[in-house]
Amino acid sequence: MSIRTQNYINGRLSLRVPQVESLARLKQALDAAPEMAQKERDVAAVLNTLKAEFPTLQDFERDFPSLCFALATGVGKTRLMGAFIAYLHLAHGINNFFVLAPNLTIYNKLIADFTPNTPKYVFKGISEFAVTSPKLITGDNYESQNLSMGMDNLFGEITINVFNISKINSEVRGGKEPKIKRMREVLGDSYFNYLSNLPDLVLLMDESHRYRAQAGMRAINELNPLFGLELTATPFVESTKEPIPFKNVIVDYPLARAMAGGFVKMPAAVTQRDFDAKNYTPEEIEKIKLEDGVRVHENTKVELLTYARENNAAVVKPFMLVIARDTTHAQLLTLLESDAFYNGRYKGKVIQVDSSKSGKDEEEMIERLLAVESVDEPTEIVIHVNMLKEGWDVTNLYTIVPLRAANARTLIEQSIGRGLRLPYGKRMGVEVVDRLNIVAHDRFQEIIDEANKGDSVLKLQQVILDAPSADDKKVSVQVVSQMETSLGLVNTSSENPE
Repeated sequence: MSIRTQNYINGRLSLRVPQVESLARLKQALDAAPEMAQKERDVAAVLNTLKAEFPTLQDFERDFPSLCFALATGVGKTRLMGAFIAYLHLAHGINNFFVLAPNLTIYNKLIADFTPNTPKYVFKGISEFAVTSPKLITGDNYESQNLSMGMDNLFGEITINVFNISKINSEVRGGKEPKIKRMREVLGDSYFNYLSNLPDLVLLMDESHRYRAQAGMRAINELNPLFGLELTATPFVESTKEPIPFKNVIVDYPLARAMAGGFVKMPAAVTQRDFDAKNYTPEEIEKIKLEDGVRVHENTKVELLTYARENNAAVVKPFMLVIARDTTHAQLLTLLESDAFYNGRYKGKVIQVDSSKSGKDEEEMIERLLAVESVDEPTEIVIHVNMLKEGWDVTNLYTIVPLRAANARTLIEQSIGRGLRLPYGKRMGVEVVDRLNIVAHDRFQEIIDEANKGDSVLKLQQVILDAPSADDKKVSVQVVSQMETSLGLVNTSSENPE
């Protein structure tokens, strides 16, 4: 039964190779230790059983069985969560799930992805959920729920709870108990205790590396789930000395495998032919990198527009990310929007992200950045002082210009992390459409050498530009939606006079 269910989900959800592998490992774990799905079990005994199945498993690192699936960015962790939930319900009759998000941006994204009739609905294709979709409870509506201590699930209804970690963190902000843990009149118990008393609660942790060092670790243990499923692209905890790897990883699908499998863009280091940094001041190098970044960006726009027209595909509007050194780079916005830079072509098309923002302000800033993916939004250049972390999962970042100092490995790993996702969900066989460009002039050879080291997570392509000519600044295309084009509202090319 369970193998048939596994194959059914693989097909109906069109799972990719790493997702298929992950679902198979979950099935393997439950087949080997079926007591994982029982409230009364010996956690140490379960660990010993699973150690024999998975050589990389050393410890659950929590008070309950917890398994980590380490998948590279861009492979599809949210779809995998949907596959896990569908499998556990259809094969094991599990009805209650708790999905934990690390921040407001991912929390909102998860709610959207678990909501029927949305573009990235995770259960699309599962016929059992077509008539009665899973009940979605969130940190915003849980207080209005008519809870009946699991009576709803007598008829097999699935309930998916989606919460932001801040909702169950109790030791922060002055030690005040968060709302979810306060006693209230729901059968004389708090919602938190209602969840912890459910007989079949399974916990799914998105970007699970974000919870290891937080006060929420204790609250997570108190949820008392049957077991936990962790998903992350970085299965380690940062420390003052060196990263500490997770001890509960049972699937490791790193960036190198994702690139070899064609699930993400191919990164490339870009420089000018015969470029010698010693011939220029730091300021001149930055200006050259910005101008060459724009040349690559404009070429990418043309290639993407051509591809969309020739293949009747959705139009993709690419943008360029400038990673500034520090806040003194604030004048970059003025430069890029000035008439002196490509004749004012980017006036009104540049946004600057203030890295001094934190907490809610930072999350609101990321929400604004998410809009950059829309073809109807004008932004073509984003300036950011520091590397953006999880939550900014756009598919149309094609050119990165790093201006800040960083060692080559950090530059490679952090830079490409935000630009790996493919706009069409897979490589299309057109080099420019499938490539992420990192403009690296002054660090080019260092970056190439680092990427070619035996322990490097990836290999980089190389793009060599000729020195610019006057013609490079003449023509630009404007990417617009297909509806605007069909209505004749916009001329899709424009020429800037010298």
